[in-house]
Amino acid sequence: MTFDLFASGRMLGLFFLTAIAELLGCYLPLLWLTGKGSAWLLLPAALSLAAFVWLLTLHPAASGRVYASYGAVYIATALAWLAVVDGVKPVWTDYLGVGLALLGAACIGLGHRPA
Repeated sequence: MTFDLFASGRMLGLFFLTAIAELLGCYLPLLWLTGKGSAWLLLPAALSLAAFVWLLTLHPAASGRVYASYGAVYIATALAWLAVVDGVKPVWTDYLGVGLALLGAACIGLGHRPA
C-alpha cells in the first residue's frame, strides 16, 4: 500500500469542513439560547447541521476508523474555534491533547492495511 498525499489532504479538508458545519450548527442555537442572538439564527443553524449530515455522507466509509480520525480533526477544529470565535487562548494542555488525538488518528489511518 502506498501513501496518497492528495487523497489524504482531500480527506483532511473534508474532515475540517464537516467539523466547521457541526460547530456552527451548534454554536448558533447557543447564541440564541443565551440571549446573544435572535431566533433567526436557528435557520442558518439548521442549514449548517443539514450540511454537516450531507458532508458525513461524503466520507470514504461510514466506519469507526473514519469517524475516529474525524474526531481528532474535530477536536483540533473546536480548539481553533475556541481561540478565533470565543477569544479564549488555548493552554499547553489543550495543545498536548490535540497533538495526542491527531497522533492517534494518524496511527489509526496510516496503520490500516486493507485486506
